[in-house]
Amino acid sequence: ATLYARVKNKRYTLAVRRLEDGDTASSVLAEFLGILDSLDLEVKAVFLDREFYDSKCLTLLQAHNHAYVMPIVRWGQTIKQELSEGWSRVIQHDMTAKLDGHSWTVEFPVYIDCTYQNGRYDEHGVARHGYAADAPFIDSPRDARYHYAKRFGIEASYRLSEQSIATTSTQNPVVRLLYVVVSLLLQNVWRYLHWEYVATPRRGGRRLWKWSFKEFINMIQRAAWTALATRRAVPANRPPDDRFTR
Repeated sequence: ATLYARVKNKRYTLAVRRLEDGDTASSVLAEFLGILDSLDLEVKAVFLDREFYDSKCLTLLQAHNHAYVMPIVRWGQTIKQELSEGWSRVIQHDMTAKLDGHSWTVEFPVYIDCTYQNGRYDEHGVARHGYAADAPFIDSPRDARYHYAKRFGIEASYRLSEQSIATTSTQNPVVRLLYVVVSLLLQNVWRYLHWEYVATPRRGGRRLWKWSFKEFINMIQRAAWTALATRRAVPANRPPDDRFTR
């Protein structure tokens, strides 16, 4: 599980947690919300995967007073019926939670956004997307879908990490997770340096000069070779013959 922050349309990794047996969506969310509360951040909203759509997670979000957006899961006859008919609208929905013999009901708004598929993915008819959302900047179902779509850029961080992650044959999950975390932290450094020191300040916003993550990693690699005095050549008793010439 990963906790990201989007700051001025740039993604920064704040925390990474390895899931273990016994972990639940609500326990992971409680830990991440605790991290958010401990940081000096102004949280505009929390965007979550559909795996966090349950009554306990919704209760946690309301208890921490965070605005939130997440896609709903088609659980129960009521929500299935709502997502099978009608046009874009906002409804009130509720779920019942149980813990240690206690039960309670959590209520929240559901934004149902409807669009015509027009052959996209070879599908036709009306596509209905439901979002559990409670945020001051969301006034309509289209707003919920638009803002949640920004979250999908997060997967790009994992694709970028393939360019910097260390390879290993160990099966130790702690070591493998460490390499993933290091690769994600390198992206944090690259984004910060790119924006603060490479981009040119100007009226209307900074001009972001091209500086790819791959080039940044190559620079880090060359700096490491120099700092560690890596041996890159050995003396030869004679020059190589034509077989080594391309």
